Amino acid sequence: MEVLTSNSATAKAHDLVRLHGRNSTASQILNPGIQYWFTAGEDAVAGYVRRGSWLVVAGEPVCSLQLLPGAVREFEAYARGRGLRICYMCASGPMRDLFSGADDHATITVGAQPVWNPFDWPGIVRARSSLRAQLHRSLNKGVRIESMPAAAGAGDPGIRHTLAEWLQSRLLPPMHFLVEPHVLSGVVDDRLLFVARREGQVVAFLVASPVAARNGYLVEELARSPHAPNGTSELLIDAAMARFADEGCTYATMGLVALARGTVEENPLWLRTLMVIARAHANRFYNFRGLEHFRAKMHPGYWEKIYAISNERRFSFQALYAVGGAFSGISPVRAVGLAVAKGARTEFGAAVAAAGKVMGRR
Repeated sequence: MEVLTSNSATAKAHDLVRLHGRNSTASQILNPGIQYWFTAGEDAVAGYVRRGSWLVVAGEPVCSLQLLPGAVREFEAYARGRGLRICYMCASGPMRDLFSGADDHATITVGAQPVWNPFDWPGIVRARSSLRAQLHRSLNKGVRIESMPAAAGAGDPGIRHTLAEWLQSRLLPPMHFLVEPHVLSGVVDDRLLFVARREGQVVAFLVASPVAARNGYLVEELARSPHAPNGTSELLIDAAMARFADEGCTYATMGLVALARGTVEENPLWLRTLMVIARAHANRFYNFRGLEHFRAKMHPGYWEKIYAISNERRFSFQALYAVGGAFSGISPVRAVGLAVAKGARTEFGAAVAAAGKVMGRR
């Protein structure tokens, strides 16, 4: 059965996420813009967005592991009956194993996510002088971290301003789906919100979402003003890890690092080539290498590979394009075009400002 986004559907999805959310994306199906499909027994839910003839699923159906095979079969029968294809984006190991050896599903590796046990975090900080230096740098600049109810975050002027500054600093148009910037406008009952202030002003914030079946959290959003001192992001993460440990959590992740080093080699040649080119040359639009470096310097316990699985014999460019559309909310070609235009305007403005300074010295 299909249920579009509504208050009752969201409540049902929320209950399943609280019980069975194992994939780090589970809570993200509660974000704005996600549609729901439920099994006939309402014991499993898939959160998805539709792009053309594709349903792009956030991770995988949320249900108990025992019910996962049946939920997938029922969901795919629903899609097949309507002439639709499916791509499970950010699927985890159990979904990969479910389709291992199948000739009617194709799996690719899209990257990896770093994982920590929050109880190990104090030891990581003690052992890493560079990390301690960043924490001390932000503290010495007067940055302080506080927690606040996530429900109050959406309407907080300081948080809204910081989010706007953060989005403005990026070349790509605001992304959605599994990188939804307006997380605090969704269901936030179970989410944690940490705010970094300097001289009373919000300069950054972090939103963490529960991964209930793994006894942990996903750091879903970390937005930082360009005026935030160095080390502010690390200070937010330090506060979050302390809270996770206080709650007895044993799992924490900062989410997918797309095209992470060592994850694309097993993909088809055409896709591997595209990924290598993107990693090498697309950093002006999306900082793949910088994101990986930031997470790696915090020394996660291990990295989990993350997959995209399409219900077709070979993973196609059409599936990849649908995924791109799910994230951008518009044509991926248009999204890149807008990014190029914004980059050109930014560089032209910087050049004019630099020329003005030179002329002013003469």
